[in-house]
Amino acid sequence: MAEMTVPNRTITTEQNAGTSTKARPFMIALSGKGGTGKTTVSSLLVDSLIRAGERPLLAVDADPNANLHEALGLTVTETLGSMREEAFSKAIPAGMSRHQYVRFRFRQVLVEGKGVDLLAMGRPEGSGCYCFSNDLLTESIESLQQDYRFMLMDTEAGMEHISRGTLGSPDVLLIVSDPGARGMRTATRIREIALSLGLPADRMYLVENRVKAGTPCTDDGPVPLIACIPEDPAIEAADLAGVPLVTVPDDSPARVAVASLAERLREMAAGRRA
Repeated sequence: MAEMTVPNRTITTEQNAGTSTKARPFMIALSGKGGTGKTTVSSLLVDSLIRAGERPLLAVDADPNANLHEALGLTVTETLGSMREEAFSKAIPAGMSRHQYVRFRFRQVLVEGKGVDLLAMGRPEGSGCYCFSNDLLTESIESLQQDYRFMLMDTEAGMEHISRGTLGSPDVLLIVSDPGARGMRTATRIREIALSLGLPADRMYLVENRVKAGTPCTDDGPVPLIACIPEDPAIEAADLAGVPLVTVPDDSPARVAVASLAERLREMAAGRRA
């Protein structure tokens, strides 16, 4: 069995036997307008991949309205954004360069969960130039990625961190939309943004979420459909109760649909590594 070392822990898994941990992880980005259930899909997808043996997995919450940690049942006390502000507004320890301090603090922001490590990017940068800091974050994230086979990014519709190059270029962009016309129009605009950032059209897929029973999914738009996730009372109940979404039953309709999506993505990843 192969061992993979991540910050403060070592995880052993037969899934990764004979696989170099120095390879770049298969990167999945999810985007969509607010209210479409993007974070719900992200959290269930993280959980499905972990259950399938793809651990440890790196999850990045790149949405300024960060709540992926709540859906995963994790606690975030600070974000990379707040750490960056601190590094450039407060005195750093004597004998430590700002470069060394950012590297040191970066690892402290990482939240460890069961099979998943989470980075919350936090709010966009404020006033002033943060080019040096962003370069350090990019360097730190690239170094961190080597410990994972999968990386999932929950991004906002504008995909700021992807456009800045902080997170790199995803292997797959999943555009999450509800069945409504406005959601589909937003999905088309996100596709246009992604194209303008240089992401190939054949890496983009539509995930239609909260589809009512008996309603067919839309499969005739500019973004090919990869998953049709049904409306799920268990998800709504967990949300109303304020409990992690990953606690919904294994046979809940949304979880079953996302598990199928996870298998499709694992096949894509295997094809890239072949």
